Amino acid sequence: MAEPEIEVRDLAKTYRMGDVEVRALRGVDLVVERGEFLAVMGASGSGKSTLMNVLGALDRPTRGTYLLEGVDITQQDETALARIRSQRIGFVFQSFNLLKRTSARENVALPLFYAGEPEDGPARADAALRALGLAGREGNHPSQLSGGEQQRVAIARALINEPAILLADEPTGNLDSKNKREIMAILQSLNRDKGITIVLVTHESDIAAYADRTITMKDGQIVDDTRPFAGASVHRIAPAPSALAPNARPRDVQHALAFLRMALSVSARAIARNKLRSALTMLGIFIGVAALIAMVAVGQGADLAVRAQIESLGTNLLIVVPGAVQTGGVRGGFGSASTLTVADASAIAKEAPDVANVAYLIQQFGQVQYSNKNWNTTVTGITPSYLEIRTWRPDAGRVLVADDMARASRVCLIGQTVLRNLFGRSEDPIGATILVKGIPLQVVGLLSARGQSGFGRDQDDVVLIPFSTAERKVLGVAAPTMTQT
Repeated sequence: MAEPEIEVRDLAKTYRMGDVEVRALRGVDLVVERGEFLAVMGASGSGKSTLMNVLGALDRPTRGTYLLEGVDITQQDETALARIRSQRIGFVFQSFNLLKRTSARENVALPLFYAGEPEDGPARADAALRALGLAGREGNHPSQLSGGEQQRVAIARALINEPAILLADEPTGNLDSKNKREIMAILQSLNRDKGITIVLVTHESDIAAYADRTITMKDGQIVDDTRPFAGASVHRIAPAPSALAPNARPRDVQHALAFLRMALSVSARAIARNKLRSALTMLGIFIGVAALIAMVAVGQGADLAVRAQIESLGTNLLIVVPGAVQTGGVRGGFGSASTLTVADASAIAKEAPDVANVAYLIQQFGQVQYSNKNWNTTVTGITPSYLEIRTWRPDAGRVLVADDMARASRVCLIGQTVLRNLFGRSEDPIGATILVKGIPLQVVGLLSARGQSGFGRDQDDVVLIPFSTAERKVLGVAAPTMTQT
């Protein structure tokens, strides 16, 4: 005797909603022969849709055994169940479940992508649609098809992978009488001509009459099992190769590659169908990424700017300034008291071995002139080690040296701001003589640009002269500021 297509024993399904248990199936026993056309009837809540879900491997029973082509489905993992649904079972539903933005051809071919066989999908989809009387409607969208035509598309989609079993859940529920008869005639033809096992869920007796056998369910149990016509026989065909055999499982790598091809193909089709939406989505992504990059770049730029300002002050730098003096109740600012001397700087250099270098300076605001131009700037008298401590090198000319200090030479270095205001951008200042507070000094060096300090002061608005020159000839005697590192 041939092995039955479907066999269930003591099948039960219980749903739990909080503390409430709903027993949808209660010990169902059912055998469906290969090539049989079975109708399942019953009132709403009788358990017929739950039975359909279990037979289609869409749900697992709470108890019992379900044998499909001799293999216990309840023992299979999710990957095996997906393969069974893809290759051995076709589904037709009352609501059609067609993708609205895809053509009839693409809807029918969709199961082929999930099965990993997309190469001849369009040709096979067209052949399935022609077989169901939809020649010339392959490119139509669901909204351009009638209800009966949409259900035919759904049937073609269910049959595209040549399943052995077709499960139809109220396939005529949304159709008029004429389309109902046409759809049932198609299902009857598929059963009789191709030997496809069909399990049909319905609540209409005239639809159930198309089947070779009818079972009636009530409260999760089969209460009646009859054949409408005496002597009706089951159309049986030779067993087809089963996808349930253990050696039929595709290898993981092949399955992954097939799924990747399917995903890329479906993505390309979706982009092609919705060009404007896809373009706007990509534009939004580009704008978002660009904004993120810009924000990161601004943050990094600000960080570098702060670092540059700190470095422009010199690293490991300690500045000591004189205190303030108070006269007649009026308190002067820092540096107004003569509390530091050159001897103090020499003592620090001698007595503090951890101090790498010492420089001292005096500074005042003063007028500088060149030709017919003048500028008010900071005039600073420095020792030669000052530029080394500040890691400040000239862009042109030379630095101040010990001989300039010893001879109180009338030489100076100017900053970039002084250069722009006295010489402009084209004239070379090296060797020119400028008046600093009325004293002629020769420009021997042009300092590199340092920009604004962290306190908002323009570090390039300065004239540097030897400390001895400032003390004896330009600025006069003043308390020095000591710079240590």
